[in-house]
Amino acid sequence: MRPQPAAFLLLAVSFGTARASAQDTVRFTPSVGYPTFAVREPVLRVQPGTVLVSSTNFGDYYTEAGGAFPGEVGPIYVEGATTNDMLVVRIHSVKPNHRLAASRLYPDFGGLSIDQGNRLVNEPIEPRRYVWRLDRERMTGTTTLQGSRLKEIEVDLQPMLGRVAVAPAGEQAFTGLWPGDFGGNMDAPEVREGTTVYLPIFHDGAYFYFGDGHARQGHGEVSGTGLETSMDVVLEIDLIKGKPIDWPRLEDDEYIMVAGSARPLIDAFRIAHVELIEWLEQDYGFDRLDAYLLLGQLAVSTVANIVDPQYTVVAKFPKRYLP
Repeated sequence: MRPQPAAFLLLAVSFGTARASAQDTVRFTPSVGYPTFAVREPVLRVQPGTVLVSSTNFGDYYTEAGGAFPGEVGPIYVEGATTNDMLVVRIHSVKPNHRLAASRLYPDFGGLSIDQGNRLVNEPIEPRRYVWRLDRERMTGTTTLQGSRLKEIEVDLQPMLGRVAVAPAGEQAFTGLWPGDFGGNMDAPEVREGTTVYLPIFHDGAYFYFGDGHARQGHGEVSGTGLETSMDVVLEIDLIKGKPIDWPRLEDDEYIMVAGSARPLIDAFRIAHVELIEWLEQDYGFDRLDAYLLLGQLAVSTVANIVDPQYTVVAKFPKRYLP
């Protein structure tokens, strides 16, 4: 999702306590959205094992009139998290909580538009904004097609979170548009209900962020946006102690997965697959070259985004072939 200017306060209140105990269910409504992933004063402190009932931030972007895109929720400080550990985020629920979603075409943003950094012969793409009406009972979205013979289209919803992140290493701060080894704006449709996300930790406390709800998004996010809207979420936040990782990992009922982000696209592909081989080595006892060979026959890869400052590829290995 293309970033919008500045951080802004939202008209909301925070419920529950500012500090949670292990196995607590904490209800938290965010009151501020930040435009960058970075180390800053936490909005909440939780113990490992906490189930967080919350929502992504709401902004004018999701209204009929349009406007600024909201910042991320966070950072959430996880007590006891160290750089020698792995952050675990189990996504129990992601559901749209608003009747509208929005998507846009930009003249200088998107996989098939003019690159902002280069001059080309062709004219910029005409900017357009689409408002989608969401039926949250039927889980469908409907919009008007502005120039087509088919005047209206209805699609089924597949809610996801475009952004899950920890604070990047050192004193770095990345805008909400960036993905990287810290997670961030990976825009991977696999980050959805039923998926567990594993993130590296670069600072004690992890400083966890989430946001950028998409009611649906195609792989690649080729035009630059999904069906952008706000979400109610239930996230279980935990740790695996003494087991650091280098890049985000994901797991669902069918696959273990690694998300690699880089430019050019081949580098993102390589990162994801090399990290997947190392996971098969370290946790499942595969020989490195055996694992490499098996990826040639069994791996599934998806391109999560080709529009962000770094592209993201998700490499997957079917769990039915694990020992």
